Formats: sequence, C-alpha cells, structure tokens
Amino acid sequence: MFVPHAFRFENRAEQIAFMKRYSFATLVTAVDGLPLATQLPFAIAEREGVLVLSAHFAAGNEHAAHIAAHTSLVMFTEPHAYISPTHYDKRESVPTWDYIAVHAYGKAKILDGPEAKMQAMEQLILCYEPAYLATWQTLPDRYKQGMLQGIVAFELEVTELQAKQKLSQNKSITERERIAAQLEKGNAPEAGLAPYIRATIRTT
Repeated sequence: MFVPHAFRFENRAEQIAFMKRYSFATLVTAVDGLPLATQLPFAIAEREGVLVLSAHFAAGNEHAAHIAAHTSLVMFTEPHAYISPTHYDKRESVPTWDYIAVHAYGKAKILDGPEAKMQAMEQLILCYEPAYLATWQTLPDRYKQGMLQGIVAFELEVTELQAKQKLSQNKSITERERIAAQLEKGNAPEAGLAPYIRATIRTT
C-alpha cells in the first residue's frame, strides 16, 4: 500500500478497532498470476498477540481451494468520500477522495470437521448478532449440520498489517472543519468519515 507520510496510520489498536467496525472485507488471492476476490464478513480476534481473521466460503466457491497454499490479502475499507476543492482556501486546488483502509496479509488454513466449523459459525454469530446464538443452538442438529456442509470455514493468521488514513491531514484545521461539516450532511459513508477527520483536528 502506498502511504505518504501525512497519511500514516500506525496505531495497531486503532487499526484492529477499524477492522472490527468495518468487518465486511474483500479477500484477494493471486493464483497463476490472476487475482481471485471474494467479499466476506470476518470475525477478528487476537490470540496471544496473533491477529486471526475467521470467515467462511460457500462450498462451491473455487477460491477456497487456493487460500492454504498462497498468501492472501484482506482489504478493510470504508468509510470514504469525494472531497471538493471548494473547501480549500487556495483556488488552485483539485478534487480528491478521503478514505481509510487497512490491508491484512497472511496464509489461511481450512477448518476441517464439524466441531471446528461449528465453532467458526458461532464465532461469527457472536460477532454480528449475539442474541441469535440462543436460537441457533435450539435448531435441529440435522439442519445445522446440513448448513455446515455447505460452507468451507477458515482462519487467517495475519503476518503483516498495512494501513492508511487519508483524511485531509495536509490541509489546514479550518479547511478540515469545513470538509467535516459538509460530510456530516451527506450519505452514510460520507457522514461516517467526518468523525475521523475531526479526530485529526484534535490531535494537530
């Protein structure tokens, strides 16, 4: 990832918090020189200092056959917004895009067996809708096992994190205030970016 000095994002705890908040990510694996990409919801956990990403494919997805043999990239990104040059003090300015992204690299391992797959499924439920776990546990075993046969569960141990916060840090506080105020009036991705821009103002 290309990260200019002004846009560095190096705090590991904040990186992980961002990944957990925007956990629907894109998994990319290069196979024979061509990228395979799948969008997946991830459960994110630290185990004895190791960051582990858990998810599952549909059983028919060819991507699942390659993740154990190749390093994969998981891209977490959102929110983002177009930034108009009308917010800048200098007339000779151009439009840009502000965003946050975290890239996680690592090799995945397939979770074999019904017990491991069940644990992975329940971890996702706990991540996204804990209240549903009680209902899931009351479903017939035959139904649950049938569902598990339709997925390929995996875990990816992260070996490298790269991250970037492009939040107009190269602009003045006044300009960033104008940008944040405008984004707060926008759609969900735009409004979601505003607090991050305001945070750069507080730390300037």
